[in-house]
Amino acid sequence: MNIAVIPARGGSKRIPRKNIKEFCGKPMIAFAIMAAKESGLFDHIVVSTDDEEIAQIAKEWGAETPFVRPDELANDYTATVPVIAHAIETCQNLGWVFDNVCCIYPNVPFIKISDLRGALDFLNNSEADYCFPVTEYPSAIQRALKRLSNGKTQPFYPEFEKTRTQDLEPAFYDAGQFYWGKSQAWLSNPRIHSSGIGYPIPNWRVVDIDTPEDWQRAELIYRALTNNTLNALKDGKYNDF
Repeated sequence: MNIAVIPARGGSKRIPRKNIKEFCGKPMIAFAIMAAKESGLFDHIVVSTDDEEIAQIAKEWGAETPFVRPDELANDYTATVPVIAHAIETCQNLGWVFDNVCCIYPNVPFIKISDLRGALDFLNNSEADYCFPVTEYPSAIQRALKRLSNGKTQPFYPEFEKTRTQDLEPAFYDAGQFYWGKSQAWLSNPRIHSSGIGYPIPNWRVVDIDTPEDWQRAELIYRALTNNTLNALKDGKYNDF
């Protein structure tokens, strides 16, 4: 048995009411809930929130809100793992028994069901505690530059200044969409990245939405991808964009 936990507090600062703000016709959190439901992977889809309006909208879209997140786990400094651990412990106290827990962030309009399924398979066939999507940096991090106050630049890694980028090892970063983890790992091991395995996804499907400008760009990309998908369906050439 698996459960999904969507952490969605009410106090977002940079984009007020971010988790339920309308994104291309739906409240943002709806994309996470829909993906979890349509994946068929979860016996329960739980939204952990301190906010009554978020809870109500989450239930309207098919999620459960069996508890209210305590205030001490709903501030700007709370990390993800304690929130998921609290959800696990609370659900276990309700008598639920489950093997794996997937934390799905509430701001993931580009999440794909195939990634949720593929990452779970990857986890189950490994010895790792966690599995999460990663994507490759668009540029070689070994060639990163620092800019000084006078405008001059200096390489962070001078030893690679003359190395061709194609000769450098690719680097990846956390896509920030979801984390599969074994139930006990969430309760005892807070080190997701060093205890997990990365499931690679293309970087054109990774968009951080932290500012109003990010939001506008994400909507433009989403509409473009949606239109491309609809056109491909009409032409009989759909290929899982």
